[in-house]
Amino acid sequence: MKKIKVGVAGYGVIGQRLADGVVLQEDMELLGVIDLAPTLAIRALKEKGMPYKLYLASFEKEEEFKRLGIPISGSMDDLVKECDVILDSSPGGIGARNKEIYLKYNKKAIFQGGEKNSVADVFFHGYANYERGLNKQFLKLTSCNTTGLIRSVDCLDKAVGIERVAITIIRRVADPGDYHRGLTNALQIDKAPSHQALDLMTIMPHIDATGILVHTPITHGHIITVVASGLKKINKEQALEAFSKHPRIRIVSIKDGFLGNASLFRYARDLGNPRGDMYEIALWEDSIVESGDSIMYAINIPQEAVTIPETIDGIRAVMGLQKNSAEATSKTNKYLGLGKWISQ
Repeated sequence: MKKIKVGVAGYGVIGQRLADGVVLQEDMELLGVIDLAPTLAIRALKEKGMPYKLYLASFEKEEEFKRLGIPISGSMDDLVKECDVILDSSPGGIGARNKEIYLKYNKKAIFQGGEKNSVADVFFHGYANYERGLNKQFLKLTSCNTTGLIRSVDCLDKAVGIERVAITIIRRVADPGDYHRGLTNALQIDKAPSHQALDLMTIMPHIDATGILVHTPITHGHIITVVASGLKKINKEQALEAFSKHPRIRIVSIKDGFLGNASLFRYARDLGNPRGDMYEIALWEDSIVESGDSIMYAINIPQEAVTIPETIDGIRAVMGLQKNSAEATSKTNKYLGLGKWISQ
């Protein structure tokens, strides 16, 4: 079997997880990762024995890499030339500049949510619009919140048909280990509607969506409450049955000790997940309530890892590995070990 050759540009919060996720795919091969400074992530990579080859986006800090004994396998151009597809997880705006290199070598690339939609041919989600990404050159993923939100709304939409959603996002202020947002003791509200609601309508134009976002001084995960209105009345049993079958949605309950985002992060660590990552969103069974003809529920978004499965779906789409969403997501889920809890 000929494996798809993949490179990762930007070995930060998302890039590390993309590299790990690609390595788990039996039909893909990670050729290397790209960065430009000996960050803590790169230093940790070196201490782990350099399981991934490192290429430099710039040789400005080459001497510092040499001083630290971090081996360099070549330039960004060297890696891009050898790959079938590049996963660009560079800081927002850098990916658009990197696109010139991908165009130069006629390579496919998948950008993360920090880039503008205009960087890509398709604004992409593995479940909701996979077929639109087939054989395209450039895709852009939805943000972490939008990725998890669409998973749940698409799940209900396929099961019962959704017409309208209204969301409230309780958003973590920064990733664990970040200091750039400062030390705070305050909540901050954004002007409505939130971009996640607008993005959902871009991916799923048949649904009317609106939303509010509130920033909170925490780091481990966002929580989104959703009020979904169907084409006809949705009851709790219908919603729970649909959610329970989805391999990227884990049903949890307060009575079992899942009190909030911190409980889920701790559980992921207790499971032995690298970095405490969760690819799946968690949905509280206790939060599913009927409100007139609508259904309300709450989900947890593990922001550091939630976009990894959909990014790998994107590789399958641009390379035409599978022709539809069901086949592609099934492959990704299998290799990432998603959905194991459904039969337990």
